[in-house]
Amino acid sequence: MKYLDDLRLFQPLCEQEEVDHALMLQEAGRMPVKILTRESALLHMTASAMVVNPARTHVLMAYHNIYGTWAWTGGHADGESDLLAVARREAQEETRIEHLTPIQTGAISLEILDVPSHVKRGRFVPCHLHLNMTYAFVGDDRDALQNKADENRAVQWLPIDKLADFVAEPAMLPIYRKILQRII
Repeated sequence: MKYLDDLRLFQPLCEQEEVDHALMLQEAGRMPVKILTRESALLHMTASAMVVNPARTHVLMAYHNIYGTWAWTGGHADGESDLLAVARREAQEETRIEHLTPIQTGAISLEILDVPSHVKRGRFVPCHLHLNMTYAFVGDDRDALQNKADENRAVQWLPIDKLADFVAEPAMLPIYRKILQRII
């Protein structure tokens, strides 16, 4: 399976990634197919996209309905083993950006993210973990953007050096900074 190859090939660059990488490999070994679906309610694979403009001065973010803050795009694998394709699809679905070029084919980062319980589309979703692989893209900042109303209120190119002014999730800022430092 593609995601297992990507996960095995990933080279952690910090302690957080070393710990999360080991746990993700363990869980993927325990349930390699089920972890790709939401059938695994406590933890499942997700993919995120960190999209920068060609000048690498701005990052494409969406104002997330559930979290009430600006965030990267991404989503559940939902059975798909190619997480690069999932990250690309989610970025395009959530922002309507047309032109995306991967900066590299493998994940640029990975992290285990805790998701608090919430209601989505009228259904209760219990707290769980996202075993997330992040992929980096260059996007065309001239493309027309459009939000996906059931997931976000707005999409916008935000200045990388002012990201802390927009992101209301303190736990996410170090993750975004880590990834952006690897891109720019």
